[in-house]
Amino acid sequence: MTIELVQPRSPEQHHTHRDVTGGWLRPAVFGAMDGLVSNFALIAGVVGAAGAGRGAVLAGFAGLVAGACSMAAGEYTSVKSQTELMRAEIAVERRELARNPEGEQAELAALYESRGLDPDLARRVAAELSADPEQALRVHVREELGVDPDDLPSPYLAAASSFGAFSAGALVPLVPFLFGASGLVVALVLSVVALFVFGAMVARMTARPWWLGGLRQLGLGVGAAAVTYGIGHLLGVTVA
Repeated sequence: MTIELVQPRSPEQHHTHRDVTGGWLRPAVFGAMDGLVSNFALIAGVVGAAGAGRGAVLAGFAGLVAGACSMAAGEYTSVKSQTELMRAEIAVERRELARNPEGEQAELAALYESRGLDPDLARRVAAELSADPEQALRVHVREELGVDPDDLPSPYLAAASSFGAFSAGALVPLVPFLFGASGLVVALVLSVVALFVFGAMVARMTARPWWLGGLRQLGLGVGAAAVTYGIGHLLGVTVA
């Protein structure tokens, strides 16, 4: 008789999470969608008013460059201001820990007690965490401000993500006119496909049905372009 030794399975179950605080996803998604929708709507408006041609190409390039720069500047300023505010609040917490460590420790113990820990255990946990001032600061910042002081969003990453994504999105409806397109049909098809595909990709990243995200983004983009094309067409008729 042979005895097979079975190695016990480790109780630890390791898994990884995607980066949700790096500050790149929101500006990238927003930039790509804004670039695609706004530049297609801009080109559609110009074509509706004056027809395809050099004007559509110039409008598309102007929309791409101006929009990408504007988006990058806006994202940089927004994230930079947010990060500066976080750092200012972290500095306030650091001063409070230096001025009144006993009070901050009692506050932390009360917080854990409110979450269901036994009062004696809550006080012991708070005391252990408060033994190291830097560790205590991290805990207080996470618990009170809801941010990780070691992983604040980067304004440079946000600006670069927004600039690149907007440029990529804005280029989609412009490409056909660079090759001499005489109407909106090709640009419309490319934009529709890109809207649906990108919406579906974002939905997959956020664990939503891919078809729902694609259709939602498609509806928003086509609606914006239709409104702009109609206004441009009316303006062209009026000017003529």
